[in-house]
Amino acid sequence: MPIRVQNDLPVKEILEHENIFVMDEYRASHQDIRPIRIGLLNLMPLKEDTELQILRSLSNTPLQVDVVFVRVDSHASKNTSTSHLNKFYESFRDIHHQKFDGFIITGAPVEQMEFEDVDYWKELEEIMEWTKTNVTSTLHLCWGAQAGMYYHFGINKKLLPEKKFGLFWHQVRNRKIPLVRGFDDVFLAPHSRHTEVPLDEIEADPRITILADSKEAGVFLCMAEDGRQIFVMGHPEYDRITLDTEYKRDLSKGLDIQMPCNYYPNNDPDQKPLLTWRATANNLYTNWLNYYVYQVTPYDLDGTPF
Repeated sequence: MPIRVQNDLPVKEILEHENIFVMDEYRASHQDIRPIRIGLLNLMPLKEDTELQILRSLSNTPLQVDVVFVRVDSHASKNTSTSHLNKFYESFRDIHHQKFDGFIITGAPVEQMEFEDVDYWKELEEIMEWTKTNVTSTLHLCWGAQAGMYYHFGINKKLLPEKKFGLFWHQVRNRKIPLVRGFDDVFLAPHSRHTEVPLDEIEADPRITILADSKEAGVFLCMAEDGRQIFVMGHPEYDRITLDTEYKRDLSKGLDIQMPCNYYPNNDPDQKPLLTWRATANNLYTNWLNYYVYQVTPYDLDGTPF
């Protein structure tokens, strides 16, 4: 699938090196096709890393995808240059009148804070409310999934006794649901979080369908509103070295961090981690784009109410 991005987006060269079909604005404008419009609200501190991971994850179907990077106005990023944000990102105020086929809300390193204490929480509430009327399907990732659970269903996160960190085995609950079509019975997926949304509270809400969970890591994937709201509690988009980078960063800071589970060969952090979750991640994003975005979105996106 061609990913449509701005001509000089820094991660474009990396994607092309990986043989991912990236289409610039000039070429896309000469194709007689309506691309799937995906908004990406990037709340992660290292925004270029997240851009690369998400664009890579969206690159495995025949669809043309036009990705719009979105930022909040109520928070100043400390880890991404202002020039990068101004050049490649749209303020929510600039796009709130538009409609999108799909929308992604990423995680954020604020999970140990109460939601209401996050400086952009009011704006995020506005965005999540806006997705109900302006987006066909919204994908919430990690803290973004916890925030969505809290805002839409009133289910709060709880602090874990220690960080859930590494690769964990999950099982599919109902493979007849298209979002998990093609998944193996059990699969590995990355987690990196200090909190969780309790399994029993999610199970008790009839509006939510759990699609995959783990005995060790709890709920991984669930959805509501027939897939208009999808919640992923882990980080399937992570690349090979993301957990390694986080682990060694925290070690260098002298933090009390355990080695990521099931990650390094022979539990040796000097060995190259095996990439064991990419196929599952590709399957998840492909199913989302195909069954919950492309096949249900109207052709005239702006003229059709949701």
